Amino acid sequence: MKLGVVGLPNVGKSTLFNAITNAGAMAANYPFCTIEPNTGVVPVPDDRLDKLSAMFHPKKTTPASIEFVDIAGLVRGASRGEGLGNKFLSHIREVDAIVHVVRCFQDDNIIHVEGSIDPLRDMETINLELIFSDMDTVQKRLDKSKKMSKTGDKKYQAEVDLAQKALDHFEKGLPARSLELSASESEILGQWFLLTTKPVIYALNISEEDVGKDADEIADVDRVKEVASCEGAQTLLISAAIEEEIAAMEPSEKQQFIQELGIGQSGLDRLVQQCYELLGLISFLTSGEDECRAWTITKGTKAPQAAGKIHTDFEKGFIRAEIVPFHSLMELGSMLACREKGLVRSEGKEYVMQDGDVTLFRFNV
Repeated sequence: MKLGVVGLPNVGKSTLFNAITNAGAMAANYPFCTIEPNTGVVPVPDDRLDKLSAMFHPKKTTPASIEFVDIAGLVRGASRGEGLGNKFLSHIREVDAIVHVVRCFQDDNIIHVEGSIDPLRDMETINLELIFSDMDTVQKRLDKSKKMSKTGDKKYQAEVDLAQKALDHFEKGLPARSLELSASESEILGQWFLLTTKPVIYALNISEEDVGKDADEIADVDRVKEVASCEGAQTLLISAAIEEEIAAMEPSEKQQFIQELGIGQSGLDRLVQQCYELLGLISFLTSGEDECRAWTITKGTKAPQAAGKIHTDFEKGFIRAEIVPFHSLMELGSMLACREKGLVRSEGKEYVMQDGDVTLFRFNV
C-alpha cells in the first residue's frame, strides 16, 4: 500500500514528509535525491491492537502500515518532459493513491514559486499536468482502437467511444476519477492505468495559528473543499510545521501537546487513517504469546484470501477460520471465556472478513 506525496515547491511537502518519516517506527529511509523518491513506512494507529497486546503480552506487536513516497520534481510542463517530468509521472504511476499537499498559509519568509498564495491555482497546476499525461495516453489508445475497430470487433468500438468520452472530460480540466462510467466502462478504463483515476487526499497545510479552528474560519479552505468534492477527492486540514514538532517528541510529551492543541489526535494519525479508508482497506487481528498483529486486507476479502496474507500455505490448505469479534473478546477478557459463551464462530471459505475480526486460521498442507 503506497501513497505518493506530491506538491509544488515551498508548500510544506518536505516538512510533512519529514514528520511522516520521523514518526514511523518502521521507517525505511533513503538518502534524499531529487530524482529518486524518499520512502517512509508508517504504522496505522489502531487502539484495538494496543488492547489486544495488553491482554496477551506478546513478544512482539506489529501494526498494519502504510508506505509514503516523497515524489519530487514537478514543474509546469512535466507532462511534456520538462524538468524531471518523466520521473515524476513514473513515480505517480507506481502509487495506489496521492496525498497532494496544498499551501493554505501566509509566510513572508517562505517565498511561493508562483509569487503568491493561491491554493486553487496550485491544485490546478499539478492536476493539469496529470490530465495532460492521461490525455496523451488516451489519445494513443483511441488511435489504436480506431484502426482495430475496422475488423468489426465490438470491443474496439467500445474503447473508441470510451476514449472519446474521456478526452471530452479531460478538455474540461476534470480528472478521470470524476467521470461517470458504467460497469463495463470502468473495467476498460482500469486497464489504461491513468494517473487521474488514482484516489486523492488534499492535505491542506495550514498555519500553526489555524490548528484547531473550524474549516470555515480559515481563508481559502472552503473553496478548496468544494473543488475537491466536485472531483471526487477528500481533504484534510494539517499543519506540517506542528506535525514535525509532534514527531520529534517523546510519547508522553506528544499526547500532552496534542491535548493542549485541542485536536484529539495528531494530523499524521488522521492522515494515515483517512488514507486507509480512502483505499477501502480494513484490518483483521491475530493474537498469541509470540505476536499480536494487524493485517491489511481490502473490504470484501474472503477468509481463505485473508489467510493467504499471513502465508500462502494458509490459503492453499484453508480449512476454516475461528473468529471472535474484538468487542466480545474485550468484554469477556479471554478467548477461553468467549469459547465457553459460544462467541467463537467457525467460518468457511465464503466468509467475508470484517474489520476487527480476531482470527485463528486452521489449515492443512
